Amino acid sequence: MSAQTTQKILQQDPTKSLYINGEWQAGVNTVANINPSDITDTIGEFAQASSDQVKDAIAAARHAQPKWEATPLEKKQSILQAIGDEMIARCDELGTLLSLEEGKPFAEGRGEIYRAGQFFHYYAAEVLRQIGDNADSVRPGVKVEVTREAVGVVAIISPWNFPTATAVWKIAPALAFGNTIIWKPANLTPASAVALAEIIHRQGLPEGTFNLLLGGGSSVGDALINSTDIDAVSFTGSVPTGRKVAAATAPNFIRCQLEMGSKNALVIADDADLQVAIDAAVAGAFGGSGQKCTASSRLIVMDGIHDAFVDGVIAKMKTLKVGHALEDGIFMGPVVDDKQLASNMDWIEKAKQSGANLAFGGERLEMPHDGYYMSPTLFTETDNSWDINQEEVFAPLACVLRVKNLEEAIAMTNDTRFGLTGGIITQSLRSSAMFKEQVQAGCVMVNLATAGTDYHVPFGGRKQSSFGPREQGQYAKEFYTIVKTAYQKAYQKPY
Repeated sequence: MSAQTTQKILQQDPTKSLYINGEWQAGVNTVANINPSDITDTIGEFAQASSDQVKDAIAAARHAQPKWEATPLEKKQSILQAIGDEMIARCDELGTLLSLEEGKPFAEGRGEIYRAGQFFHYYAAEVLRQIGDNADSVRPGVKVEVTREAVGVVAIISPWNFPTATAVWKIAPALAFGNTIIWKPANLTPASAVALAEIIHRQGLPEGTFNLLLGGGSSVGDALINSTDIDAVSFTGSVPTGRKVAAATAPNFIRCQLEMGSKNALVIADDADLQVAIDAAVAGAFGGSGQKCTASSRLIVMDGIHDAFVDGVIAKMKTLKVGHALEDGIFMGPVVDDKQLASNMDWIEKAKQSGANLAFGGERLEMPHDGYYMSPTLFTETDNSWDINQEEVFAPLACVLRVKNLEEAIAMTNDTRFGLTGGIITQSLRSSAMFKEQVQAGCVMVNLATAGTDYHVPFGGRKQSSFGPREQGQYAKEFYTIVKTAYQKAYQKPY
């Protein structure tokens, strides 16, 4: 089923799915792309790049960069607009492909493709908004111009959980501001990457402007981050890998942008609308099988609403349908692969051993299709110091923590080495104001799930969640451009 779907959607043979200097190439070998909803179903065998192909892609990007940066603005704008147009027009079929290989429900896969198309539309408009600043110098007769130029060659390393959206919010601004790209997506989701590369290929960019390298992190990823011939690396993934990227790029003075893990808290205040709280917690904790860096994995609940909230969440969890990513009416698909499932089940056992009360779920599910299915899982009576509340689990698993008041809730929210998102459900203006001001997170939500961000505003976190300039919106130019200050004396002012 999946291989036939892939053949219908992709024009490119997966065994020749490396895109280097405007050409499709085979690799040194191939890796099977398995459907996590049905592990008997292979989506395709996808090429893996060699070390020489990594060098070729970097050289191609280096050669193409001046030409791409010099491309007229209206041409750049029309290219990015056309990419977004095609993604949105094809969001059903591309969403199907994404859901097949990642496991998220089709509605989420389709939505991700549509949003990725909107990213391209946004940055198509940004191409025409690249306006500098002018100033008078403190010296008579001297004028100052402040402009931005492309960084140069950018390596993009993106994750599997949002295989198209996360990649696009790096690719679109990089292209908009005149950079060339070598993109290494996660090896678990190559089909979506090839689909996007095909769309970009059809727009007629200068050869070498955009390059796609499939392969493992220890081979292709390491070669990219250790290269002295690139100018910047934008990475989204785990904290350990982010540390590795930072350590590799720092000696070469290559600019680095890291989006890493988190352990997000959703605070439920005593005065919260109970249904709003339940809906936000369930969506934030279990949507996308909990495989989001913005997931609500810690539910910090005040005493006065604790029991009603827990009962309501459990009641809603009982209604959640788990199944094949393309099945109608499902809330949650499988997790991405066998390693992730094994890790999730290990964390459930660790939580039990710590003394947590398993209130719901915690099971591997047997389904009509042999896939990586588990139930959404809720623990109560947990302690914030336990590993289950301090480490990113990346599973459909949430822990309830009981607090007495807002001050205790804010302190607990901040009691983590991460700081990506934080949220509060409350009807109090005072409580929301205090929370927004005092919580140590890059993104703060009020009466919303912690998961979910807009493309036109900055995204990023604090502490070990992020490093470097923010992503998305106009803030993306801080990473993808370099500021130049030019002075000119044209004449002597008369006195």
